[in-house]
Amino acid sequence: MNSTVTISELQAQTPKIIRETERRGFTSVTRHGKIVAVMISNDRIEAMIESMELLSNPEFMAVLKDYKAGKLRFKEVTKDEH
Repeated sequence: MNSTVTISELQAQTPKIIRETERRGFTSVTRHGKIVAVMISNDRIEAMIESMELLSNPEFMAVLKDYKAGKLRFKEVTKDEH
């Protein structure tokens, strides 16, 4: 199934399209060939909100900047190390 459906398709196949939206993350809805709405899965919107919260955190952004500049390295932690 495409990630774009018409309003008529949405009306006729709502349960199926919602399942596909959950699987894909989003579905665009068109009217006369123009996107008029976007359905976003709960998992996708929660991830977007979490990303926005992190990006608005000055401490996180400072650490990210240092990491991108090569000033920080991360070490994998195994179960035995915690």
